[in-house]
Amino acid sequence: MPGAKRTPDDRAIAGVAEGGGAVTAGAIPLLETDAGGMEPMMDGLAAALDAHAVKYRDDKGLPVDDSVPPFVALESPDRIALLSELLDPEHPEKQLWAGLAMFCNMAFDTNAHMHTVDAINSGQPGLLTIAYRPPDADGIWRFPNSSYGKPLARLHPDTDPITGSLA
Repeated sequence: MPGAKRTPDDRAIAGVAEGGGAVTAGAIPLLETDAGGMEPMMDGLAAALDAHAVKYRDDKGLPVDDSVPPFVALESPDRIALLSELLDPEHPEKQLWAGLAMFCNMAFDTNAHMHTVDAINSGQPGLLTIAYRPPDADGIWRFPNSSYGKPLARLHPDTDPITGSLA
């Protein structure tokens, strides 16, 4: 999930979108959690991504820029093209890159490594993008208007009208 540059001279973030992207949303802390199991592979994945970036750069005749890692040196359209190749169903490493992409999407969509209230209070960009509303003042989520404009099922007769949970 692309986002805005963190500083004007930031090259790691392509800066092709406004607001925060997956990095701002916490992709790195999520990838580093023990629960996800990705952390032991991160150095190897970064090295492999850079190796693919070098091959891509050389195949396309792009200039060499040794001031940053090879993937970072690619402009956004080239990053997108390379990632499209790596995520192609026929690519032999697709499962690795798809797993990495899914974790980044999870960070943006849910901030999965944090409690949802903490994520909302910290201004998590994905939750803001989808207009995820915070809980009511008492900490309970209530949805007075059904998301589809109509109830999808009848309430259970034992549903507490205050908490929305079964009594």
